[in-house]
Amino acid sequence: MKSLFLGILVIIVVGVGGLVYRNAVEHPAQPIACPVSDFVCPDGTRVSRTGSSCVFSTCLPPNISLSEVGIAFAVPEGFVSAELQDAATIAAYELRLPPMSSTAEAATSSTKVASIVIRRFAITASSTALGTIQQTAIGGASGLPVGVTAYSSTEFDTHRFTVVRIERFEGVVDTAYYLARATDVLRFDAIDREVTNWTDQNLDTSTLPAHAALRKLLTTLQGG
Repeated sequence: MKSLFLGILVIIVVGVGGLVYRNAVEHPAQPIACPVSDFVCPDGTRVSRTGSSCVFSTCLPPNISLSEVGIAFAVPEGFVSAELQDAATIAAYELRLPPMSSTAEAATSSTKVASIVIRRFAITASSTALGTIQQTAIGGASGLPVGVTAYSSTEFDTHRFTVVRIERFEGVVDTAYYLARATDVLRFDAIDREVTNWTDQNLDTSTLPAHAALRKLLTTLQGG
């Protein structure tokens, strides 16, 4: 009886082994077929897959990915991370210039002349994207919503922005670029300080440091 049991066990083992071998021969392991071999980062550099997976390597600075809001972009040259200004701010960058004075006190400081601030505003159930923009486009000097004459629009690559002149006061020029999405609105501010001709109605803001840098950043924007 014992020998009969052992014989049956041997037959089962041999049968299973045969099936495994046949499956391995007829269906060998195939490499994962990834859709594309490389990925273009916001600044134009390319990264490839890591190992045998379809996961791309991380894009290196100046590329920044804000995965919580689903966007990525390249930080303009010379701009560094800055302190978040309020609860709505998700990223902030500053361009600092060396002081004009050579005194010992000035030598330890720098002048903050240009800033880029990125904020996110959720669209409430009772509002719309335009309503959210109007509610958050508040003049810095007046503390009141800016007038409709301050609104325009522009397009960078595949993204269309509502442009709002937020402020021109005491040398400060602040322009906001709003990107409306399904459930929220992203606001990108270019803030230039110490603008000597800020009262000039013909001032070309696109030549100011922060404004020029933000426009360049928006051309690299991915996602949204």
